[in-house]
Amino acid sequence: MRFVPSAVSRTIAQQALLARKNSPSILFGVGVVSMVGSTVLACRATLKLEGVVDAIEHDKREQARIKEQVDSGEVPEGITYSDDEARQDTTVILIRGAWKVVKLYAPAIITGGVGILCLTKSHKILMQRNAALTAAYIAIDTAFREYRARVVDRYGEQTDRELRFETEDVTVIDEETGKAYDTTIVAPGAPSGYARWFDEENRNWNSPAFAANNWRFLRQQQNNANDMLHYRGHIFLNEVYGMLGLSHTSAGAIVGWVYKRDGEGDNYVDFGCWEQYEGVPLEFYGGREGGIMLDFNVDGPIWDLIDESVERNS
Repeated sequence: MRFVPSAVSRTIAQQALLARKNSPSILFGVGVVSMVGSTVLACRATLKLEGVVDAIEHDKREQARIKEQVDSGEVPEGITYSDDEARQDTTVILIRGAWKVVKLYAPAIITGGVGILCLTKSHKILMQRNAALTAAYIAIDTAFREYRARVVDRYGEQTDRELRFETEDVTVIDEETGKAYDTTIVAPGAPSGYARWFDEENRNWNSPAFAANNWRFLRQQQNNANDMLHYRGHIFLNEVYGMLGLSHTSAGAIVGWVYKRDGEGDNYVDFGCWEQYEGVPLEFYGGREGGIMLDFNVDGPIWDLIDESVERNS
């Protein structure tokens, strides 16, 4: 017999899942509020601390006065107050005073502890999720690379490019012969993956009269990227984008290149555009005048690769 309707249990489960999804943000918010509250409580406690300290000092002065009266004989005969008893009383006064200070600051300490716990837990959850996302990203990237290799082996690089990027079939008229022929070009808009257009919208682009400077600029930046890779041991795709005057991307903050001394991987940065420059432009790029397709040979997500490289070279 079911006492909870399915709709109610489903709603509770959905809310629990939503809370779990947003738990890092919730914990972070609670942590920040707790730390602010801890600071406020500590300030309030500090305002009351002077009274507690004065009370402790008053008790110590009274204990010293009584000791002095006993030692000078100002009290009735038979009343004694030894040095050991005086030291014990002083210890009791200090312990009681310390306990009062602890009680005074306890709310601030507890609230601050809760804040630290929440912030730590939020950070831990995010770290675990980032690790899981990185692992999933690496698995997908590896599978995609293997898939591309099989496509290239069976159908060639031209077909691989046409399948990777969004394309459209167009009819082009040859200016010299006046004849029309069909070809495939890259569709308008940004290409998919890590590839980018280097064209007239880029601040580093040179007009047709100085078109050769575009290739010189790309070659220079590719050399700079390789120098950085060899000198530093790694370089992110966003850093290469920045060299070229291209905007950063989310993927560019994760993927890049890592230099491996054992020779594994490419160990070099390639912009993947030089076939267009060698005087034999790829048919795939036909119709996209005034633009150079840059297709980077990244190693994939490199955070884990950096750790492996450091451990290998340490």
